[in-house]
Amino acid sequence: MYRLLSALIALSSLQACGGECDFAHSMCGAQASGDVVIGILMPCHHKVKAPDKRIRPESYHCSDFDLRSFMRSLAMIHEIEEINAAGFLPGVRLGYMMCDTCSFASTALQNVEYMLAVNSSLNVNCDYSDFRPRVKIILGAQYSEVSIAVARLLSVYMIPLMSSTSSAQDLSDKRRYPGFLRTIPSDKHQTKAIGQLMHYFGWNWVGVVYGDDEYGSAAFQSFLKDAEENSMCLNYNEVLPDSLDNSQRFQRIKQVAERIRSSTARVVLLILKPVLVEALFKEMIRTNTSRTWIASDAWSRSRSIAQMEGINKVGDILGFTFVTGKNESFDEYLKNLTVTPGGYNHFIEEYKNLRFNCTPECFSDKAPSYCPSPDELKMKADNACNVKDPQEQNDDHLVTALDTSDAFLHRLSVWATANALKKLLKCNGSSCLGEINFPPWKLLEELKKVQFEFENSSFIFDKNGDFEDSYNLIIWEKDGDHRRFLKIGNYYLINKQIELEKKDFIWFSTANTTIPLSRCSERCAPGSFKKILNASCCHNCTLCVAGTFSAEWDLRTCQRCPNGTWSLTGWSQCKQRQESFLRWSDPLPIILAAAAVFGILLLFVTFIIFLVNRNSPPMKRAEVRLSCVMMAGLSVSFASVIWFMGRPNVHLCRARQMMYALGFTLCMSCVLVKAFRTFLAFLPFGQLTSRRLHKLYKPLVIVIVITSLQGVICLLWLIFDSPDVDDTPPQPQSMTHLIHCREGHTYIGFGVMLSYIALLALIGFLLAFKGRKVPQEFSETGNIIFSMLMYLFIWVCFIPVYIINNESSTTVQTSAILVSSYGIIFCHFSPKCYQVLLKSNTETLERILNKWRAISSPKHDVVTEMNIDFPRVTVSAEKSDSFIISSTSPTVCSSGTLCISAYTTLVKKRKITHTRSISC
Repeated sequence: MYRLLSALIALSSLQACGGECDFAHSMCGAQASGDVVIGILMPCHHKVKAPDKRIRPESYHCSDFDLRSFMRSLAMIHEIEEINAAGFLPGVRLGYMMCDTCSFASTALQNVEYMLAVNSSLNVNCDYSDFRPRVKIILGAQYSEVSIAVARLLSVYMIPLMSSTSSAQDLSDKRRYPGFLRTIPSDKHQTKAIGQLMHYFGWNWVGVVYGDDEYGSAAFQSFLKDAEENSMCLNYNEVLPDSLDNSQRFQRIKQVAERIRSSTARVVLLILKPVLVEALFKEMIRTNTSRTWIASDAWSRSRSIAQMEGINKVGDILGFTFVTGKNESFDEYLKNLTVTPGGYNHFIEEYKNLRFNCTPECFSDKAPSYCPSPDELKMKADNACNVKDPQEQNDDHLVTALDTSDAFLHRLSVWATANALKKLLKCNGSSCLGEINFPPWKLLEELKKVQFEFENSSFIFDKNGDFEDSYNLIIWEKDGDHRRFLKIGNYYLINKQIELEKKDFIWFSTANTTIPLSRCSERCAPGSFKKILNASCCHNCTLCVAGTFSAEWDLRTCQRCPNGTWSLTGWSQCKQRQESFLRWSDPLPIILAAAAVFGILLLFVTFIIFLVNRNSPPMKRAEVRLSCVMMAGLSVSFASVIWFMGRPNVHLCRARQMMYALGFTLCMSCVLVKAFRTFLAFLPFGQLTSRRLHKLYKPLVIVIVITSLQGVICLLWLIFDSPDVDDTPPQPQSMTHLIHCREGHTYIGFGVMLSYIALLALIGFLLAFKGRKVPQEFSETGNIIFSMLMYLFIWVCFIPVYIINNESSTTVQTSAILVSSYGIIFCHFSPKCYQVLLKSNTETLERILNKWRAISSPKHDVVTEMNIDFPRVTVSAEKSDSFIISSTSPTVCSSGTLCISAYTTLVKKRKITHTRSISC
């Protein structure tokens, strides 16, 4: 504050317009009297000549006429005249004083001094509450740097400063700039919009070039925060100073251009004044460098840049602009430029001189020093040398060369002022009753709460003195050799979202509708996450592990699956695991169950055949009673297959294994009895051995003991290691939850049960194999051998498959049960049924003996003494109650010579006696 007061004292010592300087002509070059004067602070020239070489406080010299700002200032003058003509403020006429800032803060401060001077001077007071300068409000300035300087000064007097282009975020701070208002949003919204734009198109690897003024620095810092929020990274950021002279500026621009060319970032944000953008683009065009450029509001609608020669070489240009609106009345005003009656406008005179003054010497190679710059010469009309008085000439150059809708917000600022004045001056339909020469702070008070309608839209200042509307998203579309502005969408400040209205526009970078890329690394698709490398945007994409997922692009972590769901590696969503068991609705369980039922039916049919033909010789030899017990065991075994279907539970898991174990053991015990019978009947043993073995042949006891022993094994299995539903969690890389039975924790009981049956099968196989030469008429050794071999082969194959393929263990076991059970049916019962149904029911003893002799010659097995019930056979030759079976077997005598032992066995009425004769 001390420095500010010192500056004010220094300013007050200077005359507002003194000495030889015609300040009104050189700086504040437009004025019209009125009851309430509005100040207009706009840069009608781009720059001040050599400010860094200024050593004396002499007048500033401006250069490079700014046609766009000139048009905007004319828009405010036009609206003031429109308000006066419409009688919006009855009895009150608005005047204006327009000054040229030359885009320089010090010049602007000098202009403010002139505007606020009372009696050609400024007095320093302790209280400015009753300070009544002729200018009640200042509209402008264009650039934030200038507005910040002017707003600092005006805050002392609480004179309102209203800008339509200064968007620096700092200006929203009412502690430092209490008198500043603007008809646009703050830059904090613009940088958010730019961040959203880059995020929308998937650009996260960008470069930034910004100016070293207040506007550029503040916008860049704001963008850094928004870039981080949108997961974007800066490949580089470069500063372009505005204060350098031409040679230094050109050198710096070449350095920045080289940095842009060498960068892998294909998108560049330019937060610069139009003059710097134009200089940078000239270098880009010269080097034929194409990028995707994001324009800040300072140059996003710059017609001069859009009309540059070779502008189509620089690539795509997108930007955000403020609300715009065309006005036919204003266009007509520009086509017929006249000075307000009673006032003057030296800027119009300067423009008409540039446009219509004949200066052919300025187009030569050696142009005089007084000639305008090459850019200003572009304004020259083709018929300039045919014009007598340039000030009397008009044309539509301003309308065709500029986008006049760009002046909408400047016109809006005039109407905001008029509506606040209407409240302050207490205007009604016929007059205004308030005091005209009011202190400016009273107008500021009314402006902060004004609400008005303009061109079918409602406007109001927020608590920070900003308008919060929306941004227009535009793309610079090709228009021949130049560009034109095409609106493609909006950014709404309320929901902070980009909404595209047009999506099928052509990109320069890709020559089609494909969006150009600018990424340090490829995007990580859903199902993966970013593994950061040296920068947050440079990463490797890593698939989410099982049990985690990522549903969006470019996530940094994967989320865990909720609520019992699961995912596999690289999944973008979680799903419920599918339970796997033999469902009744699936084809395989139906086939297995049908096979089991068919097996039971087949056993039932076999049982009927055996029962009906029980007295036939084949059935008598097959031991109908043992065969029926075997059928019962096999039926239980087949029935156990049914309990393998459906969703397992602990009762099913136990029942199916017990049924199979006991049923198949019962069947195997009967097979063992049959094999043992043949073994005892036809194999030679000593008398003592034979008697002992004969005592062991008790079929009923054998069957009960063998089956009971399996029952004990199963009981111990149930007590110590009972089967249960397997609670093992699924494999991480499986979406199937296998619901199956676990045959105990150690599988010992299951192994012992199967081993016991296998042992029975092996014993039966060995006994049958030992008697394999016995005629089939006396035994079923061949059937037993094949069925036992089949059983052993099936279950030997079952064990490794069961262990390796745990998921199909249920199917494997049921298949093994079915195949082994069908093997016994076809090996034991089918041949007997075949013999009964298709072969002769009678067989002579002689034919049987002949076969036996053929098998046992030249060696013969000994028929030992047995107390075994053989099936009765009939002899067709004689009808006697007795017959003799003679057989011989070789034996070794004491002399070492081969002796033949002859046995004559008398079988009568089912009792066996024998005589023995030995010949050597």
